[in-house]
Amino acid sequence: MQLRPRAWSRATQWLVVGLLIAIVSVAVVVVRPKASRGGLDSVGQGPPGPVVLVPGYGGGTAGLYVLARRLQAAGRSTAVLQLAGDGTGDLRVQAALLASTVKKLIAGGAPSVDVVGYSAGGIVTRLWASELGGAAQARRVVLLGSPNGGTEVAALGAAFGGSLCAVACRQLIPGNDLLEGLSQAGTPPGPQWVSIWTTQDQVVTPPDTARLDGAVEIPVQSICKDEQVDHGSLPTNPVVGALVVRALTATPFTAPTSSDCRALRAG
Repeated sequence: MQLRPRAWSRATQWLVVGLLIAIVSVAVVVVRPKASRGGLDSVGQGPPGPVVLVPGYGGGTAGLYVLARRLQAAGRSTAVLQLAGDGTGDLRVQAALLASTVKKLIAGGAPSVDVVGYSAGGIVTRLWASELGGAAQARRVVLLGSPNGGTEVAALGAAFGGSLCAVACRQLIPGNDLLEGLSQAGTPPGPQWVSIWTTQDQVVTPPDTARLDGAVEIPVQSICKDEQVDHGSLPTNPVVGALVVRALTATPFTAPTSSDCRALRAG
């Protein structure tokens, strides 16, 4: 005698569907990368690798070499990125150059890198971290006067004609698609992020456009109230240099306070 299958009640059908969904959800959780603070595990904070310094708009490196020497005096090896052309081209092309440089350092045995992105170099660094796998290679990232929300100076340059605002300049206009994409993506997990900026900045305007969600925020004047530092002197300012050295130390980074001003000025 052949038994005919009994029809399931609607309640039984929903119960089976619910069990299947639960099984799939468990499977998804099992294969998902381990998370910490809403993202992938941080890069190892042990012995630090080399520090890569990324120039700003125009590619000038003189100030970054001053900062590099300060880091070397603190026992760190450094590499200053040399941008292609006049340093005003597509920021994504510059990010690819950073990716290539870091790839060579990792292949050479570096456990990770620390990156200092100055001015537009901070946006280059964020593109590398968000779009080119850099977040899995950087231990710490320090941004110096980076126009994370764009800068009104770029918008002014564009208003006066294309010759005054090259490709990278246009990418730094507030509301630009590139910046909006980075904002929507958020700060990629992995490295520890620090944003150092000055309230006296006349290039990245308004100055607090350097703020970045997910980063330790350090306006210079919140540490040393009377410190005089404009945008161009960020890489060479002694207090800023001391902040960068501290942010990239091998030990866990603790955000400084105004009580640290004297020690930072003493180097």
